[in-house]
Amino acid sequence: MRAAVFLDRDGVLNELVADPLSGAGESPLKVEQVRLIPGAAAAAGRLAQAGYLLVCVSNQPAGAKGKISVAELLAVHRRVLDLLALEGVTLAASRLCLHHEQGIVPELSRPCDCRKPAPGMLLDAAAALGLDLCHSWMVGDTDADIGAGRAAGCRTLLIRNPASVHKRLQEVKPNAVADTLIDAVQVLGLARSETLIQN
Repeated sequence: MRAAVFLDRDGVLNELVADPLSGAGESPLKVEQVRLIPGAAAAAGRLAQAGYLLVCVSNQPAGAKGKISVAELLAVHRRVLDLLALEGVTLAASRLCLHHEQGIVPELSRPCDCRKPAPGMLLDAAAALGLDLCHSWMVGDTDADIGAGRAAGCRTLLIRNPASVHKRLQEVKPNAVADTLIDAVQVLGLARSETLIQN
């Protein structure tokens, strides 16, 4: 079984976009808004070189809320993957939760076990890829990310992105913190080395 780094997408891999009403950082809703965070692709590549499988797990409720179509939402995600690929990074898998309990699109507006902080996306990917969750990490910039990682049995690392501070109420405690994915590489790389030595 292999260890993975589960990566939240928005605020970890790509830049957040200011909501036009609140000004808070949120997911990009248009392909042309997608910008990778400087250094994020290189950092992800270093994690892959350390032996981790990279899996994106991202809540994407904009379709359920009627802000964009599911096709547009998927196009945004494809753009993130394409930009990573241009820098030589390929993810082992992606899991997107399209649901939201307070949505307006009936088929997407329901409770689910995949929307973080529920661990469904991580568990599904682990079953499909044969992942060792206790030696895997969940890396994200919100309390929901850390909650999902803990619920799945992973170690957790919080990225302190200033644009997503409104989604961090310090309700859960991560195993480690970093300012960017670049800074996280050293923590996760050391953990991977220790695991390989032990095994």
